[in-house]
Amino acid sequence: MTDQWVRRGRRVAGRAKRKAAVTYATQRAEWARRHVKGNPLEAYFRANQGRLIYKWLHFFEIYDRHFSSFRGKPVTVIEFGVQHGGSVQMWKDYFGPQARIIGVDIDQRCAKFAEDQIEIVIGDQEDREFLRSLAARFGPIDVVVEDGGHTMAQQINTFEEIWPAMADGGVFLIEDLHTSYWPSYGGGYRREGTFIEYAKKLVDQVNAWHSHDKDAFDVDEYTRTIRGMHVYDSIIVFDKGRVTPPRTEQTGTPSL
Repeated sequence: MTDQWVRRGRRVAGRAKRKAAVTYATQRAEWARRHVKGNPLEAYFRANQGRLIYKWLHFFEIYDRHFSSFRGKPVTVIEFGVQHGGSVQMWKDYFGPQARIIGVDIDQRCAKFAEDQIEIVIGDQEDREFLRSLAARFGPIDVVVEDGGHTMAQQINTFEEIWPAMADGGVFLIEDLHTSYWPSYGGGYRREGTFIEYAKKLVDQVNAWHSHDKDAFDVDEYTRTIRGMHVYDSIIVFDKGRVTPPRTEQTGTPSL
């Protein structure tokens, strides 16, 4: 009888401990939401007691700056790089109950992270056919967070194949671009073929309306659809939208 009561006591104590842990996590989340001012993503991250989220801390301000206008709307969001499944839950919380979150990863184990509002697709970013199938299946896409394999081929392939499927007004954010400087990922300072060097050429294309050497570079689809590029430490953000040829006007009375 004594052993029975000891075992029962241990079970009760175990349940109480788990309940206390859940209560603490909930209280910690609420505290963070109240006290981490101005950035709900950082608040979520600081309060997180669930699946692992691994981020550079300066990313949160950039995310919120470019994504806040999509919150509470019926948007389609794709994140490349699921890993432990914590960030797709963060995006679900951030964008709200109308959002459709798609996580893409090469690791088949990530399939278990699917849940309400979150779909997981398994595939390889180096496979352009796979990327085209994503674009056809989920486009038009409002937000992309490219946090996948970080090699040059994966980053460039993903941008080129997914960009045409971006919605007008959509945002494509590619992060961890410091790998463009890391030889282990195919990078190097001013090394041809890195995403950073690729993006520098896109800066030219944004300005191609003004080219006087059409054989060197001319207006193309990127010129017509990249409304803006925002460059940060390890991140570039692309704004999608129809761009028309620039024009000038004059107002007022000449003074000379």
